[in-house]
Amino acid sequence: MFYQRKSFVFYIVWTTLLFILPGAITQAQTLSPDARVSLVTVGPGTELYSGFGHSVLWFSDPATGMDRAYSYGTFSFETGNFYVKFLRGTLPYTISVAPLAPQAAYWQSENRSIKQQVLNLSPSQKEKLYQYLETNYLPENREYQYKFFFDNCATRLGLALQMACGDSLIYPGYTAEKRSFREWIDKYAYVQNPWADFGMDLAIGAPSDELASPMQATFLPDNLSAAFAAATLKTDSLTVPLVANETILYAASPVAYETVFTPKNTFWALAVLVVLFTVWQIKKNKLNFILDKILFTICGVMGWFILLLWFGTNHGVTSFNFDILWAFPLWIPIVYMFSKNKRPVWFQFFLVFYGFLLLCATGILEKHNLVLIPILVMLITRVYYINNSLSNIPIEGEMQHEPRTAHKEDH
Repeated sequence: MFYQRKSFVFYIVWTTLLFILPGAITQAQTLSPDARVSLVTVGPGTELYSGFGHSVLWFSDPATGMDRAYSYGTFSFETGNFYVKFLRGTLPYTISVAPLAPQAAYWQSENRSIKQQVLNLSPSQKEKLYQYLETNYLPENREYQYKFFFDNCATRLGLALQMACGDSLIYPGYTAEKRSFREWIDKYAYVQNPWADFGMDLAIGAPSDELASPMQATFLPDNLSAAFAAATLKTDSLTVPLVANETILYAASPVAYETVFTPKNTFWALAVLVVLFTVWQIKKNKLNFILDKILFTICGVMGWFILLLWFGTNHGVTSFNFDILWAFPLWIPIVYMFSKNKRPVWFQFFLVFYGFLLLCATGILEKHNLVLIPILVMLITRVYYINNSLSNIPIEGEMQHEPRTAHKEDH
């Protein structure tokens, strides 16, 4: 959820903060009675990498000058085979440590809200939490395999708190509302970043439609913040809130989101054009499959990509993706096996089978917030056109004894 490099200059500065400055603070440093531990929650940004927010645990100690913000959301572009690992879900993430102020300045420059919640921890609990994070920060421990839904920059902080507080912590997770993982994504991306929302809906499968438990819902930083606010700590004599006080360090300004160039508007516009073009072709007796080769090539490529995510990655939520019903991978190479001069003998049976798949795909319309409707309209329209034209296309290898009534061809 936190992107390590936005530009080359920022990368150099950030690397210095993450690796040089923390190195100047020895592992022997301990906390004074005045030390404070805070959960700092950063609101969503406009970029894809920041669209769900970020969380850090901040240790500040005026007595010793300590200023250490622990983040589990750091990765490096220098990782070998970066893009392959990113797609496969095996990209290593690390815990990093840096002073808070430079990070806060960067978040503020991105117009992202910043909230601080000071935790009501005892001196021993603060020390346990500090030692837990420092142990995680050791070179041999700092790397982990990031899972967007199950193991990320937010969930790791909740786990750290539970490890430090033990049975004294009453921490039920986020209980204010129940949503599936996909619905949580929609809440943050459908309006704010609709193309990213469509892409993520396309990539993830049926496991994402399961309801997130209260603990699982804390994969989102805002939910983690709410869960911390609702948690309590038991002492020998009483129960106290986990959060002692809350401060808004920076309030983001309102953002105007894209409302015109959205997947829904774009695909409906394309669907209208495809339907009008198809009607024109049929009325004018025009026989041409260029549009179909483009359209179904895109479907085939998407289908093979879905299969790759399903069977070739380790994300855990990209399996059983029923978008493969309409993004059918076998369109490649089948789309290149027919033309206006010939068709395989089995091709009409394939069209009937694909038409059946399209009807089944209507069962996943809600997955895409109904954006899938215009896509299905385009595909059904072109399948109808191809099927309607088959009677005027000779079967491959068939002997022609009588001339057929042919469509006019485009030149």
